[in-house]
Amino acid sequence: MATTNVILVHGAWADGSSWSKIIPALEAGGLQVTAVQLPLTSFKDDVATVGRALALVEGPVLLAGHSYGGAVITEVGTDPKVAGLIYVAAFAPDAGESAGSLLASVPPTPLATELRPDKDGFLKMTRSGYFESFGQDLTTTEKTALFAGHAPTHGHSLGGTISRPAWRNKPASYIVAANDRAIDPALQATMAKRMNAKTVSVASSHLAMLAAPERVADVVLAAARA
Repeated sequence: MATTNVILVHGAWADGSSWSKIIPALEAGGLQVTAVQLPLTSFKDDVATVGRALALVEGPVLLAGHSYGGAVITEVGTDPKVAGLIYVAAFAPDAGESAGSLLASVPPTPLATELRPDKDGFLKMTRSGYFESFGQDLTTTEKTALFAGHAPTHGHSLGGTISRPAWRNKPASYIVAANDRAIDPALQATMAKRMNAKTVSVASSHLAMLAAPERVADVVLAAARA
């Protein structure tokens, strides 16, 4: 194993449990796994959270980001410890771009109408959005638990812009979620091509690591061996 550490970075409207189905496979494959808990209060706060986790790890590290977590690893990944990046149905912004600006660059997906802001700028997802456009291929039990525990996300997180994109200098892999109703699969493919990432497509919802955990774990382990 060329790299023995991986830090898993969840996306918006989620938490570290998003990775629960692949953590055992990664550990069994020889990786030491950290799944961070982003505050989702601002891009700066989220980047700092991953930076603290990175500082505690010894040796080279892979960063894997889902959805909005891809923007976070793009910013954090310039750290010398980071050996590679893995994007799971994730945003991969260039310099000056954000997750929000990438979303705005294409027609809105079905999830776009299912977000509700509060007076402080936090966005919460509707139940129908979670069930029909976020994790539509998960079991009802899984969707119920995920929706009950999902964290509202501040607009400042989604609007945080990249200073230096790590993917320009680090090897990247990309998992396109072909049935994604949150981030357009065509946008995912465009971002993967721009990075010259090793790309695979899985027939899953936006929550690919829960809907197709074996495929996602295989990509992470392959990147660690590279």
